[in-house]
Amino acid sequence: MKLIRLFSAGIIALSLSLSLMQASVAVADEVDEAVRGLQAEWAIANYKTAEENKEAAFKALVDKAAAVSSKHPERAEPKIWEAIIRAGFAGAMGGLSSMTNAMPQMERGRDLLLEAEKIDATSMNGSVYTTLGSFYYMTPGWPIGFGDDDKAEAYLKKAIELAPDDMDANYFNGDFLLEKKKYKDAIPYFEKVVALPDVEGRPIYSEGRKEEAAAKLEVARKKAR
Repeated sequence: MKLIRLFSAGIIALSLSLSLMQASVAVADEVDEAVRGLQAEWAIANYKTAEENKEAAFKALVDKAAAVSSKHPERAEPKIWEAIIRAGFAGAMGGLSSMTNAMPQMERGRDLLLEAEKIDATSMNGSVYTTLGSFYYMTPGWPIGFGDDDKAEAYLKKAIELAPDDMDANYFNGDFLLEKKKYKDAIPYFEKVVALPDVEGRPIYSEGRKEEAAAKLEVARKKAR
């Protein structure tokens, strides 16, 4: 009888363990699916939406992203994508709203990225570092914002070291160098973006990012002469 009880207890423990594993996998699948949805909607808002409609599109998408982040605070991916979307929202703002509302979006995005770094700095090909780097060189410095070229360069170097074949890591390293008028140094990064295969499952993003890289590659080549 004792042996039977031990065997039964073992079966119960195994069943509980399997149930917990299944629940964990289900949550992971749910997060991955939600993030893929955010990526797809971001690509449409960023590359396929008329300029006059972008602010509204990104505002709605910020709310969706924030809901995913709030539901899964233990995961880095939703925080990364909420930050990216908030940056898109800030960039789409026009008129007086851009003066009063854009910077809080960037500040919130930066804070989300720093939270994501603590959870998993390698998540999504090191997108934490790519995005932080872009935030720090695109944002004005003090007293308007938190922009810092030294931090931007450090984060972007981390991103390319972590994921040398990542499309965004290469694009933003090139863009930073272009902004700093280091035209010859920027060229290889843009060339690589154009030559990389499309990111699986993200055709709109891949096409849009490559077009941006090709246009900036042309500028870098002309300026480097």
